[in-house]
Amino acid sequence: MIALAVLMLAVAAVHALWAQVEGNRGIAAVVSSTDIDVGGIAVDVRGDNAENAQQNGWALAQRLAWKKLGGPELSDSQIDSMVSAVVIEQEQIGPRRYIATLSVIFDRARAGRMLGTGGNTPRSAPMLLIPVTFESGTTRVYEMVNPWQRAWAEYQAGASAIDYVRPSGMNGDSLLVTYGQIGRRSRTWWRNILDQFDAADVLVPIARLERQWPGGPVKGTFSARYGPDDEYLDGFVLTAKNESELPKMLSDAVLRMDAIFTAALASGKLKPDPTLNLGTPALDPALQRLIDLGRAADANDNAEREAADAAAAAGIPVATPNPAAGSVVVATFVVQFSSPDGGTVDATLAAVRGTSGVRGAATSSLAIGGTSVMRVSYGGTLEQLAAALRSRGFTVTQGSNALAISR
Repeated sequence: MIALAVLMLAVAAVHALWAQVEGNRGIAAVVSSTDIDVGGIAVDVRGDNAENAQQNGWALAQRLAWKKLGGPELSDSQIDSMVSAVVIEQEQIGPRRYIATLSVIFDRARAGRMLGTGGNTPRSAPMLLIPVTFESGTTRVYEMVNPWQRAWAEYQAGASAIDYVRPSGMNGDSLLVTYGQIGRRSRTWWRNILDQFDAADVLVPIARLERQWPGGPVKGTFSARYGPDDEYLDGFVLTAKNESELPKMLSDAVLRMDAIFTAALASGKLKPDPTLNLGTPALDPALQRLIDLGRAADANDNAEREAADAAAAAGIPVATPNPAAGSVVVATFVVQFSSPDGGTVDATLAAVRGTSGVRGAATSSLAIGGTSVMRVSYGGTLEQLAAALRSRGFTVTQGSNALAISR
């Protein structure tokens, strides 16, 4: 019975975990291209029939889009030869009338020569995009499908200077990338997240949507943030007349957000945080100083031994201490100590150096979070050094020509 109960609990736990990631939680981003996308072209035309009215509307949209780009005067056929696609944002088709909002996409290779923008545009490092929506008292990223994430997923980012990394929100994305992640400051945690998506840093476009009344205007307050410290770049406010205008407002907001990020990139502000690069972590200056002191002490000891060996080989007498004459023999002993952090290392070294009879102490092996080793020069025997360290408050364990100390 106990085994059966444990099995049922395990099955329930697996089902609960799967329930957190299953369902319709995100939208895959469109495939980016470097084509020139001109959106928000409104047309209202008539024709002999519905099909003819639509053709007239598309032709007018292509002319208006080309004019919006500032292109030279061309015939309809020349403009049409440069158009790679027409995207319908909104559309109403009547028997002889066509009302729509369209996006016209021009092939960059062909249109770029006419516009003088055929060259490659420098792009940013890969930036993980976390679109946050505040709506009706809730905060959402990928927990469920929302219009702000949809607007970013449908944005044609190929021509942007920002290399956006846009998660789809499927599978574990909704658990890994959340609003709570934005408040974390741990570089290690952020590096783990960014490595999952091959990104160098993070961008956070935030949309706060407020509905004035059911079916009425929707006010959007937008702010652009970036980096693991959630730094503010810029913001703006847009308003949609009603729910049907909301997708258009969010598409416009995406374009303005992209302009903010692009301006930050051009000014040199939008660059990967060097603290996110864990490949070459920087040591604390105090720890680096301790390491340098230990290396210098080792080098000095080695130099003294080499000089003594060279003198002995040349037959030059070397002065040695004479205990009978009252001089003190200085010996070097190995002392192990726990080093959970840099402050403990510094404090332990200071205490040992302040012990009576100690002539010098320097680390020879440093292990933060483990056990480090120091070389102690002491005027006396190992037993005398152990007694002196106990008088300083240390717990001492004596071994063969070595001590282990702790507090």
